[in-house]
Amino acid sequence: MARPERVKLEKGTFKKASTFFRFIKPYRLAFTVGMIFLFLSSLTAMIFPYLMGKLIGKATPSDLPSITNAIPEPSQWLDLNDTSTLIIVMMVVFGSQAIFSFFRIYLFGYFTANALKDLRVEAFGILISSPLNFFNKNKVGELTSRISNDIEQLKDTLNTVLATFIRQIITVLVSLIALFIMSPRLCFIMLGVVPIVAIVAVIFGRFIKRIAKETQDASAESNSVLEESLMGINNVKAFANEFFEILRYKKAVFEVRDKTMRIVLWRGLFVTFIIFCMFGSIVFVIWQGKLMVDAGEMIPENFISFILYTLFVGTAISSLPELYAKLQKSIGSTEKLMTILEGDTENLALEVIENPLNLIGDVTLENIQFSYETRPDMEVIKNVSLEIKSGQQIALVGSSGSGKSTLSALLLQFYKPNSGQILFDGKPAGDYELSELRNEMAIVPQEVILFGGTIKENIAYGNLKASEDEIIEASKGANAHGFISEFPDGYDTYVGDRGIQLSGGQKQRVAIARAILKNPSILILDEATSSLDSESEMLVQEALDRLMKGRTSLVIAHRLSTIKNSDTIIVLENGEVVESGKHDELVEIENGVYRNLSEIQYR
Repeated sequence: MARPERVKLEKGTFKKASTFFRFIKPYRLAFTVGMIFLFLSSLTAMIFPYLMGKLIGKATPSDLPSITNAIPEPSQWLDLNDTSTLIIVMMVVFGSQAIFSFFRIYLFGYFTANALKDLRVEAFGILISSPLNFFNKNKVGELTSRISNDIEQLKDTLNTVLATFIRQIITVLVSLIALFIMSPRLCFIMLGVVPIVAIVAVIFGRFIKRIAKETQDASAESNSVLEESLMGINNVKAFANEFFEILRYKKAVFEVRDKTMRIVLWRGLFVTFIIFCMFGSIVFVIWQGKLMVDAGEMIPENFISFILYTLFVGTAISSLPELYAKLQKSIGSTEKLMTILEGDTENLALEVIENPLNLIGDVTLENIQFSYETRPDMEVIKNVSLEIKSGQQIALVGSSGSGKSTLSALLLQFYKPNSGQILFDGKPAGDYELSELRNEMAIVPQEVILFGGTIKENIAYGNLKASEDEIIEASKGANAHGFISEFPDGYDTYVGDRGIQLSGGQKQRVAIARAILKNPSILILDEATSSLDSESEMLVQEALDRLMKGRTSLVIAHRLSTIKNSDTIIVLENGEVVESGKHDELVEIENGVYRNLSEIQYR
């Protein structure tokens, strides 16, 4: 069993984590009643040792201090010295505890499920509304872990750990009170032995778990070697390095063996310690109690109850450190989740746009300068100015890293320029609602990523209110209707994870159909045909030509053959516009960048 992750709680951690309680607030009644049932179930459980003492021990009159002094005499309401009556009382107590436990579990589960539902929805809403800079700084896998693993950690804590932690504290307090009432002297003897041994056992156990964690890490490393070797089997065989991979894996496996034997040794010593010291200390307390019974200082029934309460105290004390560690881990997880919830978001209209802007399609870039937040010293766009009239097709060309895709991202308002401004129909981008502005644009990227639903659902992503006839019409315009109709399930065909069931050309045509359905004023094509075979490229290019007709289009291309007929070709180099004009004009420029690119491609 791996040691619970130790979370260092910084200053302000509890304050930030406490904001989580706003998710519990709507369900505070269920939480409060659940806590009441938790106390009731814990208290009824603590009656068990007393009743067992009455059942096993011999009830004899005595003037000695006992727990019975703290409650009314049995003769006043029922005779607990009668076995039948005692059994009935025990059944009532156990039945009550069972009922209390059911309502506690149900109510804790109710408020936990609902609070975490609200947390998941809000966290996802914050993430999906976060600017792209946020995703540039954070790994998607880590963010996914926050939403899944950390919330699951909270679920376990609220459902089980918190209740168990409170129950164990109640157990310790009530048991100590009962022990003191029965025999102050024996209570102090127990406090001087059992808790100390329990604490030492916990420390010993944490050491064992640390070794177990090291063993798990070594095992994970060996699995990593195995996974890397098999995933890269082509390279392994191509370089004839099978022997090297065997040696790597053998070394990792031997390390796992060595650490496993180390933990076997320490676990053996740990078990020896537990058996000898823990049980030895309990035996010592029992021996002292027996001496007191023999001396007439304690009645037998209290002695039996004392033993059981002592066991309860030892078990509860030994479990508290681990439960507290889990609570700390949950507090840390909550803090990380709250950090996400406090993040900056884009000002979006999180609903279907009912009244589109219907832009004419004029786009103007005025002295745009831009660098990414992750690389502030590297200017990606340097003083770029462009003017695109409605319906024009503008092409961007240049080597990789010249800033072509960055310009398209700036148009889509994924980022804000450091200086300069972008105007749509003569108005600055900031004067429009962000969702409404993006709703006027569509992009067909080089690598299309489809969602894991049906073809129909992926096309309809361009217009969520589109009818089936509109979807079919869009797919015909994208040259996609033919291959879709050949599938047994037609438009209801599932595309698989990220569209894996479709070829590159098929995915591209689905993306074009999606863009057609959106009917944008401004279209961005980011190397949409660069990775296709000749036949697929012809079909896709034909669909793109149809899509671009009458729209303002910005085409990013490596294959110059696809943009020869553009109204204007912009040549970028190191984030600057170095040439612009039509194809025939640019190829005539002596030592020109475009001419050089053209000669390389047509050589």
